[in-house]
Amino acid sequence: MLLVSPSNRSQHPLLRVVSMLLGLVLLGLLLLFGLVAAGILLVGGGILLAWRQWKKLRAQPAAARAGSSRPSVLEGEFVVLSSERRSTR
Repeated sequence: MLLVSPSNRSQHPLLRVVSMLLGLVLLGLLLLFGLVAAGILLVGGGILLAWRQWKKLRAQPAAARAGSSRPSVLEGEFVVLSSERRSTR
């Protein structure tokens, strides 16, 4: 009868240490790759947003950029439709 150990781990202590270090190095490389990818995406997004703002400002005429033609207050006539306060249900 062939007896198989339930664990495939090696019993040699040096091989255990080497495999653990190899796993930690692989985990570190994956973490580093993820951080680099996230950094590239953040920098690229910032550059894209800055470029869009710069492009939008160049497309507007100089008078519109100054804001002198647009009033800061919207004027108009307003009518009260109902003076009773409705209860929320």
